[in-house]
Amino acid sequence: MLPALADGGRAMPRSVPPAYTQECASCHVAYSPSMLPARSWQRVMSGLERHYGTDASLDAATLQQLSTWLQSYAGTYKRVAEEPPQDRITRSAWFERKHRKVEPAVWQLPSVKSAANCATCHTGAEQGRFSDDDLRMPAGLSARQRQAWAD
Repeated sequence: MLPALADGGRAMPRSVPPAYTQECASCHVAYSPSMLPARSWQRVMSGLERHYGTDASLDAATLQQLSTWLQSYAGTYKRVAEEPPQDRITRSAWFERKHRKVEPAVWQLPSVKSAANCATCHTGAEQGRFSDDDLRMPAGLSARQRQAWAD
């Protein structure tokens, strides 16, 4: 069983395959499987040779292990039941709703780089925790952006 979080999400499962951290977290946060529905994970894993512009291919055994793990912990609760465009977490309705006040320029800051760089602002991202209580302001915000962040 996964621990419930205040925002209705799920933390990273307790038993994470070492290959998931080794392979996936080498380029980005190793996202909790609960952040996408099973069909999205299925498509992501079947297209690793063109994984958002990068070849992230895996050997057959690792691919099978990680695919099975992702499917078994995939999101099933209301906020991730729909499949986001291009199976991108950052294009999901819940992600866009939670980040609607973030100005597009913030995603381009050198300290942020993209909406997929969760750990810049979410101190618990590596553990699958995205509570509003654990946010930190990214470096490089203008005075106006800092004020908007504080509101």
